[in-house]
Formats: sequence, C-alpha cells, structure tokens
Amino acid sequence: MIDRRNALKLALGSAAGLAAPRVWAQSAKPRTRIVFLGTKGGPRVGVGPSNPANLVMVNDTPFVIDCGMGVSHQLVSAGVPLESIKYILISHHHSDHNLEYGNLVYNAWATGLSTPIHSFGPKGLEAMTRTYWELNKFDIETRIEDEGRPDLRKLLIAKDITEDGVVLQTPDVKVTAFRTPHPPITDNFAYKFETPDGVIVFSSDTAYNPKLAEFAKGADVLVHEALYLPWVDRLVTRVKNGATLKKHLLESHTAAEDVGRIADAAQVKVLVMSHLVPGELDVTDDDWRNEARKTFKGRIIVARDLMELKLPL
Repeated sequence: MIDRRNALKLALGSAAGLAAPRVWAQSAKPRTRIVFLGTKGGPRVGVGPSNPANLVMVNDTPFVIDCGMGVSHQLVSAGVPLESIKYILISHHHSDHNLEYGNLVYNAWATGLSTPIHSFGPKGLEAMTRTYWELNKFDIETRIEDEGRPDLRKLLIAKDITEDGVVLQTPDVKVTAFRTPHPPITDNFAYKFETPDGVIVFSSDTAYNPKLAEFAKGADVLVHEALYLPWVDRLVTRVKNGATLKKHLLESHTAAEDVGRIADAAQVKVLVMSHLVPGELDVTDDDWRNEARKTFKGRIIVARDLMELKLPL
C-alpha cells in the first residue's frame, strides 16, 4: 500500500524524470555525421561498391549529396527512412551522380513522403525534374487518385545553381557551392557544409585544382575524389575505349598524390578519399593511403560503403 509520504516521493521522482530530458536537450550539442553511401567512381554498376552518393546528417536531418544508382537502397541500409529526406544536392550532371535523383524522390514518396524536399544542382536540374514528372505522369496521377497519396510534383522544389555562393541555409547548416573544373563539364560544384560540429567539404569530381584548397581551408573533413595513377595504364588493356577513357581520367580527375597536396594546403584535420577510381578491390586501402601520404601527413581515411564518420572529431 502506498502512503502519503511514498506517494509524494513518487510524484517528485516522476516530475524530475520528466524535467531531465528537457534540460539535457537544451544543453546537448547537436550531433553531425557523414555516411559514405557509394564510394566507387564511374557509372558502371557491379557487385562491389555502390555508385557515388554521400549523406550528411545534422540533428537527424538528412542532406543527400549526389544520387548514383543504388542511393535509395544505401540510405535504407544506413537506417535512414526515405520519407525523412529534406535536401538533395547534385554536384554535376554525369549519370553516376544524378541517375537516381528522380527515383530517390519517388521512392521516398512510395514510403510515405508528405513533406517537401528541396533539391539543388547545376543548371538543368529544374528541367530534369520537369522531365521526370512527364516520364512518370501516368503512374503518379494513378497513385494519387487510387491510393490517396499527396501530389509528389508539389513536394519537390528544384533549384538550379548558376554561380558560387551560399545555396542553402537552415538554423543548423549553411551550404556553399564552389565551381571546380571537371572537363569537359564546367557546371560542376564542390559543396561546403558548415555545421554546429564542424566544417565538411565535398570536392565533387574535379581535375587537380589548387583553388579548392582555399575553399576547404581549415575544414574538419575534406571528402575528395581520388584516382589511383599506377592503375590507369592497365586500364587501356581492359576496355575497348581504354585510350580515350585514360585521357578523360587524367584530364578531369585528381591523382591521390595531388589529393594529398590539396589536403595539405587546406590544412584539413581529416582527408577522406572517396569516388575511388578504380573502385576495384585489387587496389588496397594501403595503396590509396601511401599515394596521399607522399604529400599529406595528417589523418587519412579511405571511404568504403556505409562507413560513418562522426563530428566533432
């Protein structure tokens, strides 16, 4: 039997228990994490690493960077409900970076999306979005009427990026775009995320660009694409278009040793190499690190699918 004294203790204990989470929530620092969803460079789909895509989570808000094939599956594998996606950023219009853009939004809708998604990318993203609606008009309109779903076309707000500068700002995150060369593509953007827990820079695909070090100066994490140069000559013997592809790779991507130079000049805390070319397993993590260590003595991580990195470091 509970007497008045014990009842008072229980009441006080319950009140303290209810108050504690509110105090904690006010004093706790927001957590930020990066999930490397797809770490293989290039459009070819295989049984190994997934195609290019990254995720930044800030206060449980997902920011998806690039939408290579498999991004929806990788997000689900990372434990991220697709209907929770709020922001998508596309770096450039190579297919390994945008091919699942529309389908990711559709897949989010199929799982219950009811809140807007804002997408950003180089000129052409708005037109691509309109074309996607035309391509899937029958399915979308059928499901709206037959299944009582909201109109997906009103939930995706796409915006073309035409110049460098801040493209997105929320109470927790500021995202800045920086044009970097990826011949023959000129509308190609690196992105800087300024979060409560640190600064993250994604290089996009890029030729060796010393100005990128200025953009990434002092960043906590630089996620940079990487080309394993000793492998490139072997490429010629593996594929029919080897000579032409080799020329493209050398002119439009950054060798791992030069990636180290960018990280060193930027004085970043951590260098993460991703969008790995080749993404094949016969190039080991040590191979990648040894190339970058020639020019950067800081912490180096070779990204692998679904690997996570939490900030603050």
